[in-house]
Amino acid sequence: MSIWKRKPLAQLLAEAADSEKGLKRTLTAWSLIALGIGAIIGAGLFVRTATAAAQNAGPSVTLAFIVAAIGCALAGLCYAELSSSIPISGSAYTYTYATMGEFLAWIIGWDLILEYAVGAATVGIAWSEYLNNLLINVLHMSPIPFEYSHSPFQTSAEGVHGIINLPALFIVVAISLILIKGIQESAFINGIIVIVKVTIVILIIVFGWNFINPANHVPYIPAPSIFTDEHGVDHHYGGILGILGAAGTVFFAFIGFDAVSTAAQETINPKKNMPIGILGSLAVCTVLYILFGHVLTGLEPVEFFRTDGKEASVANAIIAAMGESYNWLAQFVTIAILAGFSSVILVMLLGQSRVFYAMGKDGLLPKAFSDLHPKYKTPYKANLAILIIVGAFAAFVPGDIVGDMTSIGTLFAFSLVCISVIILRKKEPNMVREFKTPFVPFVPILGVIVCVAMMYGLGWTNWLRLFAWMAIGVVFYFAYGKKNSVLNNTKE
Repeated sequence: MSIWKRKPLAQLLAEAADSEKGLKRTLTAWSLIALGIGAIIGAGLFVRTATAAAQNAGPSVTLAFIVAAIGCALAGLCYAELSSSIPISGSAYTYTYATMGEFLAWIIGWDLILEYAVGAATVGIAWSEYLNNLLINVLHMSPIPFEYSHSPFQTSAEGVHGIINLPALFIVVAISLILIKGIQESAFINGIIVIVKVTIVILIIVFGWNFINPANHVPYIPAPSIFTDEHGVDHHYGGILGILGAAGTVFFAFIGFDAVSTAAQETINPKKNMPIGILGSLAVCTVLYILFGHVLTGLEPVEFFRTDGKEASVANAIIAAMGESYNWLAQFVTIAILAGFSSVILVMLLGQSRVFYAMGKDGLLPKAFSDLHPKYKTPYKANLAILIIVGAFAAFVPGDIVGDMTSIGTLFAFSLVCISVIILRKKEPNMVREFKTPFVPFVPILGVIVCVAMMYGLGWTNWLRLFAWMAIGVVFYFAYGKKNSVLNNTKE
């Protein structure tokens, strides 16, 4: 029984071709672009832009978006080749299984839980906060009581202890049930949400452009220094290190385009549509992000985002810089954030269930995860298991440190996908590739370098958390996965 045994490419391609037994192919290129945008525009844009400007880069947060986008584009080109060549569920997990063997595939599958499940729970907690914001500021209603909208580890200024975060649990349950109903219904609801939030982002850019104060963009790249936040944590501010640190922070805003690749087995003509979906959604969001970052940092100076802005930076900056007459636009921000969070949760739960489905088929997780619903043809048991895990996390755990943990886990996955392209080109030179990553091995190697540089920018505490999480995964693999692996228990 070898932990380095690779899953034969012929077996993967046979599974991809067998559409009778598997998932239903219903997604078009436009559905995939919408899924990508649905995952990308959410927490990151409205919350992380202001955080990165305040702690790391100031106005040069736009350059940080460009650095993060380059890292994503390099990884995206590699994802596009692999997802069109091996159009099967599982994303980075499946590609690693085919190129680097079972143990690393398990590690990446375990790592993707950080990105999708933990990410979905984090966004669910933020959704709960913004629901209260909507109730108070937009609908002028009473908020959900503190004890029923916060975890047991949180206490209000008045000394009220949280019991359970019911709104966060509600959104996770609601979206899980939509996903069980079917990928087509999920894609339709996601499409509507995407139209709403992209419209609001464009409105902020168009109206905000006239209120940019050029003085707020001087100096564009602040001189290097150290900024200490209210928790006593030091951040590199200004200069190259500030931009790299901000790139690692806003990278969270780009997470999600890779989740498109988990839906490869449910896509019509994946060889053509997967590259369009992955690279198309990335291109649209990058343009919107750079324009949004430029407008936001132009409205108010950096000090505003450190003191007055905080979580509601975007809405506060609109009212402070543009006046009360634009209060409606500030209120739209809350609606856009809630819509954005909803579609991010949808795509992350979709991605996680497809990774669990693939790992269940391979025996590395319980076989039940690969069971399809007799009517809806969705991996409903995987969805239910994720509902319990993510729902418990969202209901009972505070979500403040998990954002950066999610980023470092994703960057690690991206690095392995880039390496997979190089290995597959060497080991399977004659494989049919509808889309080819240009300039191999230069582009994948550059992808690894940029991703590792952003991981470095996230600091040693996040590396520590990543290694601790991986150590737990290794124990799980040797206790369960290795013994139950289909590949390792197949007689040669």
